[in-house]
Amino acid sequence: MKTLWNKYKRNKMANGIFLLIYIGVSSLSLFMAQRSVTAFLLLLSSLLLLYFTNFKNLTKWLIAGVVLVFLLPFTASQGDAYQSYMEVATLVGIYIAMALGLNIVVGMAGLLDLGFVAFFAVGAYTYGIFATAQASNFMPFGSFPLSGESFWIFIILGCLVAALFGILLGIPVLRVKGDYLAIVTLGFGEIIRIIFNNLDRPLNITNGAMGIPSVTPPRLFGIDFLFPSQFYYIVLVLLLFTIFTVRRFEHSKIGRSWKAVRENEIAAQAMGVPLVRTKLMAFAIGASFSGMMGVVFAAKQAFVDPTSFTLLESITILVMVLLGGMGSVPGVILGAAVMTILNLQVLTEITNWLNQLSLSGAISIPDALSPAKMQRLIFGLLLILFALYRPKGLLPAKNHVYDEKVLQEGSSQATLGNVHEQSQNEKLNVKEV
Repeated sequence: MKTLWNKYKRNKMANGIFLLIYIGVSSLSLFMAQRSVTAFLLLLSSLLLLYFTNFKNLTKWLIAGVVLVFLLPFTASQGDAYQSYMEVATLVGIYIAMALGLNIVVGMAGLLDLGFVAFFAVGAYTYGIFATAQASNFMPFGSFPLSGESFWIFIILGCLVAALFGILLGIPVLRVKGDYLAIVTLGFGEIIRIIFNNLDRPLNITNGAMGIPSVTPPRLFGIDFLFPSQFYYIVLVLLLFTIFTVRRFEHSKIGRSWKAVRENEIAAQAMGVPLVRTKLMAFAIGASFSGMMGVVFAAKQAFVDPTSFTLLESITILVMVLLGGMGSVPGVILGAAVMTILNLQVLTEITNWLNQLSLSGAISIPDALSPAKMQRLIFGLLLILFALYRPKGLLPAKNHVYDEKVLQEGSSQATLGNVHEQSQNEKLNVKEV
């Protein structure tokens, strides 16, 4: 059996045929059965199968683009559940982008951050305040709310403002490590939430606990973005940008510096890694992705209030990173997708199904064990199982493996080359004399 599996993994033709059949069957199932959550999840899982194929990276990206841009929206658009499917897919993209940002701070740089949702809140309030009449309470000039066209500018502004707050957080915690760093960042996240909750007096900036309603929706070429199916494409573009940027950082000089700081700060500093700049860049870059998605979240919800940015959200994003695999970009993507889909769709559907059985009298469930109350317990048990059987994450980070013999041969050839070059220079010097 193992031999057959290895032959299948090496055979690109077999991989392609199986993947094509799988995508076709799951797409047809979703097209025919619009309310089938199973078909929707099977189509999404085709991306995971695609990751394990032996195709080139460009081929994988093209196939994933076809599935996400064309197949998924089209096959889900034939029924009443279309917008609910797109809502789940949009939130999955938002949480993946935030988890990738936190992965830079925690997974690559090794800085435990329990207040990461604060940057998400900063981005959301940055757009929410100026996209409503709330800004007229403290701005002496300009007309508010701003038009929907300003949303595209605020995506960049949300990045910059969140990055600034990331630097402000990073400066006082540069010399703090481990548990103390977690406590400080946790306090920072709670301070930001409390400030937004109480910033309605003496000058009403955030409208306090009442939140900011009627946020102006984005507009492009005269089209207002009002539905999840429209925000899906915005999130998809921003997510692709996030993945590309994180991958570039991971294999760059600053990415190697982050990993060096994570492994041993003293050794990294001895090798010439600037600790202050490296840590501040990790906080700033990770926060910028969260702030960008905060702007999108505020526009999609059309409402911003402090209850959306609690400590539980920070813990949830951290669990996504740990579940997928710290420092692993594919792992974090999978962990965030699994967590979000479990929370928003799978457990909710199971709860509704059990409630229907209980109401019909098919089964009798005590009130203390009602599915609605047990949903978080089931979610916690699933996380415990993942932690027990996959302690390094669903897709652990893979480091480059170098062949020692090849490196030694390369160094010996380089040494011989230097000796040969030195002898040639000596001969030339003798001839000149």
